[in-house]
Amino acid sequence: MLDLNVHIDTNSGFCFGVVYAIELAEDILNEEGHLYCLGDIVHNDEEVKRLVEKGLKIIDHERLKELTGEKVLIRAHGEPPSTYELAIKNELTLVDASCPVVLKLQNRIKNSFDKKEKIYIYGKHGHAEVEGLLGQTANKAIVFQDIGELDLDNMPENITLFSQTTKSTDKFYEINRILIEQGVTVQTNDTICRQVSNRDKELRKFVESYDKIVFVSGRKSSNGKALYEVCRQNNPNTFFVSHPDQLEKSWFSSGDSVGVCGATSTPMWLMEDVRKSLLSY
Repeated sequence: MLDLNVHIDTNSGFCFGVVYAIELAEDILNEEGHLYCLGDIVHNDEEVKRLVEKGLKIIDHERLKELTGEKVLIRAHGEPPSTYELAIKNELTLVDASCPVVLKLQNRIKNSFDKKEKIYIYGKHGHAEVEGLLGQTANKAIVFQDIGELDLDNMPENITLFSQTTKSTDKFYEINRILIEQGVTVQTNDTICRQVSNRDKELRKFVESYDKIVFVSGRKSSNGKALYEVCRQNNPNTFFVSHPDQLEKSWFSSGDSVGVCGATSTPMWLMEDVRKSLLSY
């Protein structure tokens, strides 16, 4: 026995937007036995698998076009206006679990677009939330996930800058600084969710207290990739797993203190399963 001392980060786990979406889904599944969901309800394969076994049916936008008269969950990432228009046309009942922070951002972008402002969005290309934001601008906003994608010498004189809600606050303000130094007048909108961005600071403190760190996240999670890097930079002995089966006993030494943490899309039950596996060594 390695006699590991294992603790779970109490600040890790689902953000409130994901909690709300999953609770809505479970309530309907318990009553009706099935529910369609547009895209993965959360970027964690294990949690999706659990809900699929309860009757959740994951569909994409192409499949949505074929549905009529069904109930469909809109996940926390939000959707563009075209999805709501299609729902009316196909007589679909939408269960809207869009995160309030995302909805507020959508409204702000729509207001800026209506004022004919030149809109730039710092976010991941193709991400569900970003697609919803783009939809507020008739897909005319400029999306970039790195300052290197922008032609700084040929930027408009005035831009309105927004961010995907789960991006790094530090990186967002670094981008803002570079644009201003380039002579661009930037109307800056800090639209990053503080519940998500504060995880960064909380994790830096958490990982420094342990010999080894096990970071639990789905491979599809952008937030998971970013927070894993935070952990790894502050504790090089950090290991990424999506399931307890991926743990390796050779990573640990006798008596190690081990911290278990995860992304905003990582369920607490999965981190608890990882802890149980570690304690069995």
